[in-house]
Amino acid sequence: MGLDPGLRRLALGTLLAAYPGPVPPDWAVDLVAEGLAGHTLFGTNVHDPGQVAASTAALRAGRPDVLVAIDEEGGDVTRLAHATGSPYPGNAALGAIDDVALTRRVYEAIGAELAGLGITVDLAPTVDVNTADENPVIGTRSFGADPVRVAAHSAAAVAGLQAAGVAACAKHFPGHGATVADSHHELPTVDVPLDVLRERDLPPFAAVVAAGAQAVMTAHIRVPALTGDGPATFSRAVLVDLLRDEYGFTGTVITDALEMKGAAVAAGGVGPAAVRALAAGADLLCIGAQVDAGLVERVVAEIVAALTDGRLDRARVEEAAGRVATLAAWTRATGATSAAPTQLGYAAARRAVRVEGELSGLDRPLVVQLHAASTIAEGRVPWGLGPHLDGVQELRVVAAETDPATLRRLAGDRPIVLVGRHLHRLPGGPELVGALAAAHPVTVVEMGWPGRWRPAGVRAFVTTYGASHANGRAAAEALGLAG
Repeated sequence: MGLDPGLRRLALGTLLAAYPGPVPPDWAVDLVAEGLAGHTLFGTNVHDPGQVAASTAALRAGRPDVLVAIDEEGGDVTRLAHATGSPYPGNAALGAIDDVALTRRVYEAIGAELAGLGITVDLAPTVDVNTADENPVIGTRSFGADPVRVAAHSAAAVAGLQAAGVAACAKHFPGHGATVADSHHELPTVDVPLDVLRERDLPPFAAVVAAGAQAVMTAHIRVPALTGDGPATFSRAVLVDLLRDEYGFTGTVITDALEMKGAAVAAGGVGPAAVRALAAGADLLCIGAQVDAGLVERVVAEIVAALTDGRLDRARVEEAAGRVATLAAWTRATGATSAAPTQLGYAAARRAVRVEGELSGLDRPLVVQLHAASTIAEGRVPWGLGPHLDGVQELRVVAAETDPATLRRLAGDRPIVLVGRHLHRLPGGPELVGALAAAHPVTVVEMGWPGRWRPAGVRAFVTTYGASHANGRAAAEALGLAG
């Protein structure tokens, strides 16, 4: 016996799916025509601008108000520039510069590029306050560790994106910045009283609500004071009592990807997670990246079953679908803009570079880039100084597997420039830096979250606050090594 057509369409109207490859398959377009809210684009969906524009046009042929979303944060998280690295610095660099007008211009430029390609929702900005140096998933995606500064730049980012006609989705509510675990892999816990959240983590969300953010994304984190044993995504106390009633948010609540273990494991699968998120007050359910027609239908069937057996109230799902429809109407009303190519991001990245120590004497150094694994959020995007070096030898090594004596022998009388990301928590990284600096002139370039760690004995410590293409270019120029 098939699903009730009306209930199926209602359930589809709350789902943000995805599809593989550069061309939307027939099932992806057919589901849009049947009521699916929209699709999220990932790096595998992006080859070049013309192809992306053709893809979004194909989706709109299914239904003109389809939502087309993307994670385009600039900096370390980019989908449009996943093959080369972003031409914009990320939030940590913008926070270090602390020019809110610049942040607004950067995000308006990003938004104009997205709008020109037919993308209507940016799953950005990240507005988490990164108070944990060991945070494995936020880091340079954050504007910083100061709630006041993060709030100001978060509001500016939202204003910039939405001025370009792209809906902003601020994330990850109620704040992922104090975690030391990655919710892609497990359920992190932030075990603090609510008054700490209000002072430390929540000010940026208050700021983006005041700035008119069209959407807010939930966090798959556990905050015992609010959520008990489950994630915020499944917590009515978080999504309704706090976000809507206390902070006055009236837009669309979008979940982080329900395929992430922080949600799927807690609920027993993507389908049950969808039901729990809707019941808690979420409106638009991001299924994830690994999606096919079968998965969408299974999630729909779970929602319809919950509507039938009383686990979900129909009025709650109609409310959710209504908010999604309002978001879609906003994106259609604003229309698309276009932007000329700009050097704005590269100029901003130069302003973010910080140098502690002495940079002289770097003629023909040996550049050593230390391997660092990427998070799921970042994906495997090129980074480092390599594309920007002019006649300079570069090696790429794994810190924990590298003999300092070998590097010193290869360098000879040349200085060494060590390039890394999050060096303070890279296995073998601090030890390698210390061993080299004890017997050789060493300059360190930190392209991740710098934290408070500073190695002893190095000639200079250079911080870029990100590893985008723009950040790499800025670092190479600061060192005098760029072509």
